[in-house]
Amino acid sequence: MSHSRCKTAILISGSGSNLQSFIDQVASGSIDLDICTVFSNNARAFGLERAKKAGIPTSCVDHTAFDSREAFDRATAAELDPYEPELLILAGFMRILSPWFVRHYEGRILNIHPALLPLYPGLNTHQRAIDAGDAQHGTTVHFVTEELDGGPCILQGRLAIRRGETAEQLNRRIQAIEHQIYPKAAQLVADGEITFRDGRAFRDGQPLTEPLLIDFPD
Repeated sequence: MSHSRCKTAILISGSGSNLQSFIDQVASGSIDLDICTVFSNNARAFGLERAKKAGIPTSCVDHTAFDSREAFDRATAAELDPYEPELLILAGFMRILSPWFVRHYEGRILNIHPALLPLYPGLNTHQRAIDAGDAQHGTTVHFVTEELDGGPCILQGRLAIRRGETAEQLNRRIQAIEHQIYPKAAQLVADGEITFRDGRAFRDGQPLTEPLLIDFPD
């Protein structure tokens, strides 16, 4: 990775609230990334408007026009590769990536998952945490591998679950911390402090055995 102005592509499918947090933090100088393009599989995604307002090039490919996941992913890569992205950020990109795509950008794709992985991969994470009686819940930024939600973790944000809190209420609080930790994690990778090698995450050359953790006040 470059140590400054890392070329970063952000992939979205919807409103782009995480995208907006990246745009805002770049504008404020909190992070130093070059958001070179925003891509979507949904032409009506509001995140595309956010990108255009910020002067960021956009592109869109409709996944329904392809008969296989890999065919769509190859078309996606054809849109991204001219920008020579060093980092790909999945920001509400509602597609399961093909093995071809993951290998093509190995070690360069980040995702954020609304749980403290390895707890609760998959869907409905907030309700599952509540139903289990967990005292704490959070969100995890991780490298993407061919295993869904199974790539090595980089950074987690954690908070206490409130008594009587609904999944919807918890989701709003989790999203707020996502907007803070996702750009931080991306900057760590862009700066080369966190790297990916042989399916593992490393920090300053040493294996990252546990993700970095930020506790947020209730």
